[in-house]
Amino acid sequence: MIRHQQTRREWLRQTAAGLSLAALPASAAPAPGARVTVARCRTYSPNELLPVMARMFDQLGGLERLVKGKTAAVKINLTGSPTYRLKYFPLEDTHYTHPQVIAAATHLMGRAGARRVRILESPWATTDPVEEYLLQANIEPRDILNAAPNVEFENTNYLGKGKKYSRFMVPSGGYLFPGYDLNHSYEDCDVFVSIAKMKEHATAGITLSMKNCFGITPCTIYGTGAGVDEPSLVPKGGRGLVHAGDRQPSKSAPQEKDPKSPREDTWRVPRAVADLISARPIHLALVDGIRTMTGGEGPWVSLYSEAVAPGVIVAGLNPVSTDAVSMALMGFNPMAVRGTPPFEQCDSTLQLAEAAGAGTRDLNRIEVIGPPIAEARFDFAGMREKRKKMPASDWPMRG
Repeated sequence: MIRHQQTRREWLRQTAAGLSLAALPASAAPAPGARVTVARCRTYSPNELLPVMARMFDQLGGLERLVKGKTAAVKINLTGSPTYRLKYFPLEDTHYTHPQVIAAATHLMGRAGARRVRILESPWATTDPVEEYLLQANIEPRDILNAAPNVEFENTNYLGKGKKYSRFMVPSGGYLFPGYDLNHSYEDCDVFVSIAKMKEHATAGITLSMKNCFGITPCTIYGTGAGVDEPSLVPKGGRGLVHAGDRQPSKSAPQEKDPKSPREDTWRVPRAVADLISARPIHLALVDGIRTMTGGEGPWVSLYSEAVAPGVIVAGLNPVSTDAVSMALMGFNPMAVRGTPPFEQCDSTLQLAEAAGAGTRDLNRIEVIGPPIAEARFDFAGMREKRKKMPASDWPMRG
């Protein structure tokens, strides 16, 4: 009898109904329940946005107990070059975290007594200040810098203002790497905040508060042009080695646990994200769904992306639960596994993070404050099904 040798791709397809138990951390404890707040917000006008966000933070127990006298590090999302635009829409109306959301959160943290607010991002393949990157996107950084006392930016795609990289080990041992070397700003803080855009994603299915943290890995170590023995001085290219596993990070950083594991980005990226949010926990997750886009994480992904206005904003103290509620608001089932929308081709970051004990994705265990999900839902899922029925030649393209 001739036996068929199973390929990695076939193995991945056969595990579509769930993750291999061997791939889950042995230490996974029951994920804690959480509270998540949802609010309708139709515009980015400070007159509407600021009171909405203030009320949401009060519903979570107040910002003062979280940030008073402390340094808050805020990871925003500026994915892709400022030259990428969806039709004629401003980048912040489609795939960048909106500056008014960043400014409002910064203002409210300052009002709650934060000692310092540091805004963090890893702009594409450059050591330029984040402020310059924002200016290229026609966004005024002073609107954020002036939102509270002691506000600063840092480009975390390289060593930046630090003297050395900070090492973060994954408590459960990690899925992909046992630990990650990151810019000092992720350690030099008391509170870590992720402010994301509500979007789908070509590789990870969705990108919300957790996937936003994929960008905290510096390309000087995890980039296609990273140094071999030591980090490169400047970031070169994107995070191809995390996506494809075609090489290892700089030898100065923890190396991959299993170099023989699947090389597919749809397997690797969700695991890297689950690792990162376990190693560098998120204390406050905020998802901007006031205006965004369908079809992917940026204009380069799909021919059929659309600018849309769901008119919602989501906040929570647990990123897994916050992303679960955000998924439900997008019309997706947060309990979905590989092979079901939006994870048709990839593993669920939520499932991996939950298995590692980072939080629950079960809506039955999450206290949702605000309008019922059924009333605030915007049908990303239905639009996704519509795109599937388009001719094969018009399917979304990878960027």
